[in-house]
Amino acid sequence: MKRRIGILTGGGDCPGLNAVIRGVVEVCSKSDIEVVGFLAGWRGALNGDHRILTPEDVEGIQTMGGTILESSRTNVKKTPNGPEKIIETMKKLGLEALVAIGGDDTLGVANFLRKEHGVNVVGVPKTIDNDLSCTDFTFGFDTAANIAMEAIDRIRTTAASHARCFVVECMGRSSGWITLQSGWAADAHIIIIPEFPMNMDEIMEIVKKRYNRGKRYTIIAVAEGVTIEGLEQGDLGVDAFGHPLLVNSQLAKDLATAIEKRMRADESLDEKRKYFECRSLVLGHLQRGGAPSAFDRVLGSRMGVKAGELVAAGDYGNMVALKGTEIVKADLDVAVSVRKDVPASLYDACKYYFR
Repeated sequence: MKRRIGILTGGGDCPGLNAVIRGVVEVCSKSDIEVVGFLAGWRGALNGDHRILTPEDVEGIQTMGGTILESSRTNVKKTPNGPEKIIETMKKLGLEALVAIGGDDTLGVANFLRKEHGVNVVGVPKTIDNDLSCTDFTFGFDTAANIAMEAIDRIRTTAASHARCFVVECMGRSSGWITLQSGWAADAHIIIIPEFPMNMDEIMEIVKKRYNRGKRYTIIAVAEGVTIEGLEQGDLGVDAFGHPLLVNSQLAKDLATAIEKRMRADESLDEKRKYFECRSLVLGHLQRGGAPSAFDRVLGSRMGVKAGELVAAGDYGNMVALKGTEIVKADLDVAVSVRKDVPASLYDACKYYFR
């Protein structure tokens, strides 16, 4: 009987997903393994919604953003009889394993199915947040950071022309990798991330010092998941995995309003402070979209090839990862249980530029 496996992409879309899909299909095809693509992530695996993927179907897709399999934030563990439904779908389709491409939530479900229900899985780390451990980089991060960098580059001309302060909000629920990478590259004057949050007094000190030096514009890059002491932030609700619904966040707007109010009220500054303006820009899903960078196309392709090779060898229960310049297999259990935060040494180096 011909071997068959399933593949799915879960969670937020990400540049490089299609490159992984192609890599898996190409390798499996050469090993005479049929690949069944589940549509809309774990939701497709639950209800059996799928399509067969051949090399002809995936030719050239590594140049495209998003995912040809679609995606969703579906939590199998919170679905009634979810694991049993997954197993039943796999039996009906004759699948020996699943290749799960996703972040900590998607891979967390895969790891749960592996440990608690004996499902054969191979994980591929996908997140623009770059916060999965056991891999030096996740595909999608490079593209997202470059998009955010370009946006900050562009907003600088308006900020300088109008002598305005701009708060640019980047994606990053619990991790500041995108904000740090893009903000530092684009010469943001203040970078605020979840790992090392700043309070309002610290932020205002830098803004005022710049103002007193004649630098009447300031660029602030902030990660969407930051909690800033001294700034009132509302309850956002949670998603299917219990994470704050940051799509409802008013962080950038609230921070910009607070900075402008404090600057205008500060009588230690000159009279021109009364005209001080601070605006906000939320990059949001823009960072996820569009074609992947060259780095992410190749990284996604290499990870897909490695995942396909693990499938062909029947080497299940692992995640593929980038270590240095090599693609290796890593411990899936560790990858989903330990978040990779921005290290203090990197942030400390970046702080030399806060002025």
